[in-house]
Amino acid sequence: MKETSYLAHSPTARQWAQVAIQPHHGIAIPLFSLHSAHSYGIGEFTDLPLLIDWCASVGFDVIQLLPLNDTEMEISPYSAISAFALNPMFLGIASLPYVQDHPFLREELKALPQFSDVHFVNYLRVREHKERFLRHYFQFFGPQLLKSKAFDHFVHRSRFWLKGYAAFKILKKRHQWLSWETWPEEERVPTPNLISSWVTQEPQELDWYYFLQFLCDQQLEAAKTHASLQKVLLMGDIPILVNRDSADVWLNRELFDLEFSAGAPPDLFNEKGQNWGFPIYRWKTMSDQNDQWWVERIRCASRYYHMYRIDHIVGFFRLWSIPLTLSEKQGHFIPQDETTWIEQGQRILLKMLQASDMLPIGEDLGIVPHEVKACLNALGICGTRVMRWERKWETSRAFIHPQDYPVVSMTTVSTHDTETLQQWWRDNPIEAQLFAQYKGWLYHPILSREYHREILWDSHHSASLFHINPLQEYLALIPGLSWPNPDDERINIPGLVSDRNWSYRLNPSLEQLFQKNTLEHLIRELIK
Repeated sequence: MKETSYLAHSPTARQWAQVAIQPHHGIAIPLFSLHSAHSYGIGEFTDLPLLIDWCASVGFDVIQLLPLNDTEMEISPYSAISAFALNPMFLGIASLPYVQDHPFLREELKALPQFSDVHFVNYLRVREHKERFLRHYFQFFGPQLLKSKAFDHFVHRSRFWLKGYAAFKILKKRHQWLSWETWPEEERVPTPNLISSWVTQEPQELDWYYFLQFLCDQQLEAAKTHASLQKVLLMGDIPILVNRDSADVWLNRELFDLEFSAGAPPDLFNEKGQNWGFPIYRWKTMSDQNDQWWVERIRCASRYYHMYRIDHIVGFFRLWSIPLTLSEKQGHFIPQDETTWIEQGQRILLKMLQASDMLPIGEDLGIVPHEVKACLNALGICGTRVMRWERKWETSRAFIHPQDYPVVSMTTVSTHDTETLQQWWRDNPIEAQLFAQYKGWLYHPILSREYHREILWDSHHSASLFHINPLQEYLALIPGLSWPNPDDERINIPGLVSDRNWSYRLNPSLEQLFQKNTLEHLIRELIK
């Protein structure tokens, strides 16, 4: 492909060499949505090898996941309390070392509910059952595993973040999980000496948090190793922003400006603008520290992924910043000097590229300056093309043909934040009619399987190098594989506080996917 020849000499040449400059096809699915015969109420790290095997069997070579970091009491994967620590709720407890050899634990496993008949993840119950089991497991096997060479290696490798994270968790628990901003003054400003004194007071809790992170690390790294053997790429998700109430902000106050909240300005889809509640970065301070925090974050993620999606990649160039006392509309971009945007974003991204072999994919949706898109293309970083939004907005507003998309891009029909194709077609009749007109179709208010299939076919035959769609978009074409109510297939509705958000579970189990020959045939036909 002539248009991609420059990639071999671009700043991402090393990363492209790892994944190959060729068309890639795959699925996007949150880990929490999976379930198998061996998982308990939520998808687990140990479910990934089965999903990897299924993808390899049908011809897919990419699996895109949502963030897997520790969210504590939150359920949104984008509200993590650590940019480094993994979420212990995803531990595959039935596959832990020695667990099947211990009579008490074996019986306790049998008694644990698997929640296999529920539509949605019940985070509260899953957390409660898993933590109780893991405490027992820690009691029986913690002393043994904590003495292993593998554990020592993990602690050494994670020294940048692990101790501070464990101290944060210990204090959070001591203060009934309230925000660090409500703690006593001496605990709101941690120093190395204070951190050491706090963890010394509760050595067993320190071991507990180290232990959980060690187990998570072992399982997710094993999943990546399995994916590599199957020639399937695991794509992680690294949000640009972090939770205000996180170990990272608590430990690295100088890197964050807490007087501002990040968001987005008013646009076609949100006339009020958006306030996400996350602090903005002090990029000058980051630079003075040689961007160590970001470099370590990328290196940590590279243990688990071959690629990563950068949420809101334009934020590296300029970020809509809202003073805490003002409304979304009253924010402004930082830096305010537009002439510095490209230099800043390029500097940060180059530093991240130097940190690992992982190939980044940019989420560059919304209003993104043309200069930013040109910079990403020059760096060899793919942007994202959501087919329903790819239109000539500044002129005729006509839909852009997928064959006219940039080659260095990723095509998708929907995302975790949008309606599924069926919902979009049903709930946006004007848009659906325009799309039908563009395709030369006779419009119907309900998206037919024939039209649905053709949209998926188009997505896999765009000019993009990457073609990745939510798994449920394929399941919708096979009777019995989707939930009866199409609304139960949506992952998240941005701006809405709901127990349904981030709780989506696949209708079929992973084992059942292997039994659906019609699904395999469909996918092979779509991507050939």
